[in-house]
Amino acid sequence: MVFYNILDSKKANKIHRIITKAVTKDRIKDKKLFLVGVGPGSSKYLTDLAKDVIRKSKYLIGYKYTLSIIRELIIPHFHQVYEVTMKDQEETYNQVFEKMEENDFCTIPFTGDVNFSESEVVDRLLEIFGNDNVELMPGISSIQVAAAKAKIPLDKAMVISFHVTEDIEDKKRELIKAIQDKKSVILVPRPWNNNTEKNFMQSEIALFLKKEGVDTSSLIAWVFEFLTTAEEKVFKGRLNELEGRDFSPMSVVVVDQVTRKTYLEFE
Repeated sequence: MVFYNILDSKKANKIHRIITKAVTKDRIKDKKLFLVGVGPGSSKYLTDLAKDVIRKSKYLIGYKYTLSIIRELIIPHFHQVYEVTMKDQEETYNQVFEKMEENDFCTIPFTGDVNFSESEVVDRLLEIFGNDNVELMPGISSIQVAAAKAKIPLDKAMVISFHVTEDIEDKKRELIKAIQDKKSVILVPRPWNNNTEKNFMQSEIALFLKKEGVDTSSLIAWVFEFLTTAEEKVFKGRLNELEGRDFSPMSVVVVDQVTRKTYLEFE
């Protein structure tokens, strides 16, 4: 268990009492677990509702990076914070579930939006805590931020997440079809630290598409790394330029095939 000492205990307890009264009781009545999207990286992208629920929860469970996004909200001597990894998350989720008493609240923050590219974890948490005891709270996804920066309308793009442990062959076929259909694509690549054969990062994506007959030298590509943080980086070039290049696992790829149409064309 990790404690973040930010405020002295008297001030922290006073703040917590004020916050507890401020949170709408009806909103969290009979709820035990909150799965909360906390944005791509900057705490500026946290919603007010997410902040309220985080402050209200006795237990906080999350990965190191995700916890860093909410660190300024953590109240010492109240919050019990559990930092997890892929190896120990199952044990920790069950451990906290057993520790929780009636009317205790737990929040698990997710980078970006809890409803995007997180279903494998969410589905397991629904099993552990029970469907009726879990509430999902959406957040701002890196996909949304990347779309805004590249000026790609989401309703005219194919959005694909390769950031999963399951087989991705069907998703690869969806990627090919979307590009052949002249759609823009916004995707999350798949890093795999312990098995490079399972990697499907920017270089592998470019090489795969070229092998499938796509003219990658004609396609505009964006790569956004560490979106909304001080370390944010942006690459813009041709898709074939991604071959042999390394990018952060915290990245989003945009294949830009947007065609602009204004309302004047439909009058």
